[in-house]
Amino acid sequence: MNPVAFSLFGLEIRWYGILMVLSFIIAGALLQYWGKQKGYKEDDLLDLTLVVIITAIIGARLYYVAFSWEYYQGDILKIINLRGGGLAIHGGIIGGVIGGYLFAKRRGLNFFELTDFIAPGLILGQAIGRWGNYFNGEAHGGPTNLPWAITVAGEKVHPTFLYESIWNLGIFFFLVYMLKRKKFDGQIFLLHGILYSLGRFWIEGLRTDSLMLGPLRIAQVVSMGTIVLFSALYFYGLKKRSL
Repeated sequence: MNPVAFSLFGLEIRWYGILMVLSFIIAGALLQYWGKQKGYKEDDLLDLTLVVIITAIIGARLYYVAFSWEYYQGDILKIINLRGGGLAIHGGIIGGVIGGYLFAKRRGLNFFELTDFIAPGLILGQAIGRWGNYFNGEAHGGPTNLPWAITVAGEKVHPTFLYESIWNLGIFFFLVYMLKRKKFDGQIFLLHGILYSLGRFWIEGLRTDSLMLGPLRIAQVVSMGTIVLFSALYFYGLKKRSL
C-alpha cells in the first residue's frame, strides 16, 4: 500500500487527497443536480458547496487536534500540517453544518431542504474517502483470520475501512430512494446521521486507532448521541407532518 499516487514537480500527490477531492466534486455535483430541480440558483449552490468544503475541513482538523492535544500542543506547524494526516469525519460534518447554516441564513435559503440534497453526496463521499485510509495503511481493525483480512505490518487485520465503505454505499442508495418520498425537510439528513452512526458505532469497536477520551472511544460516544438526538428529531418531524 503506497500512499503516494504520483509526484508532480517534486511534490508528492497522495491517494487520500485525490479521493477527498473526488468526494467533494461528486457531492457538489449531486447538490447542483437536486438543487436546480427545486429552483435554487446555480451560483448559490456553488457558493454553498465551497463554504461547506472549507468549514468541513476546518472542523475535521480542529476536532482531530482537540482529541489528540497531547501530540499537537504547543506546535502550530503540526496543527496546520494537513499532509501529516489527522481529519475526523464527525468534526467535518459539524463544521460543514455550521458553515452551511450560516450561509443559508445569510442568503435566505431553506437550510433544512438543502441538507437533504447534501446528505446523499456526503455519504457517497465518505464511502469513497475511506479508501484513502487503505492507501495510508490506517483505520484498520485488530487481528483476524477472516478470508477478506488485509495485511498491515505483517499482520492480518480487519479491513474496517472496507466495512464502512460498503455500509456507506448502501446508505447512499437508500437515501436516494427516500429523497423523493420524504415527508419533511431535513428528513434525509437525519436518516444519514442515524444510519451512519449505527454502522460507525459497531465498526469503531473493531478499530485500533480510535480517538479516545479516557476509556471511551469518542466516535462511539458521538455516534450514540447522534442516534438518540436525530431519532427524536426524526419522529418529531413525522409527527408534526401528520398534524
